[in-house]
Amino acid sequence: MAKAQFHKNQRVYVKPVGTWALVERVVPHWTKGLDEPIRVVYDCGLGRDFVAEELQQEEPIPEKLQSQSERWRVIRARNKWQPTEDCSRHPVPGTYPVVVTGEQDWGGWRVPGAEYDLNPSRVERQARLIAAAPALERIATALVGWARKSGEDMPTEVAEFAHDAQDVLTRIETGS
Repeated sequence: MAKAQFHKNQRVYVKPVGTWALVERVVPHWTKGLDEPIRVVYDCGLGRDFVAEELQQEEPIPEKLQSQSERWRVIRARNKWQPTEDCSRHPVPGTYPVVVTGEQDWGGWRVPGAEYDLNPSRVERQARLIAAAPALERIATALVGWARKSGEDMPTEVAEFAHDAQDVLTRIETGS
């Protein structure tokens, strides 16, 4: 007898295809006289049905692990498109900022050279702001948590800050 291991609209990794998909339909195969289906397959909208062994469910990253891995930093990369003499007005001539969001010194955020050249001090500030984003998120989360515990015992201005922080955190989570 088989039981469904996934449910409709669940995000799963489809191993044979090598992509993520949503389970569109759970399709049980019944046999007359049995109380449970003999097999369950899943329609993920990829042209054929998949059995449970071909799917893998998404595993959320524990919050403790997320906060530890969010140590972003600004490193300097060599400016390949301009000689040092042509960019003497830049804060650090011959380099540009790169925000690294992983353990290695690659990946993350970069800005096109032409954009950096237009306003280097603005891009430098953006890089520092992006690198500080995980710490600012932790502060906002702590403020919202404190506000929820305090209830009505806090000044109006602090309550407004907590509401603003909650709005920002919601935009981060939902993308809107």
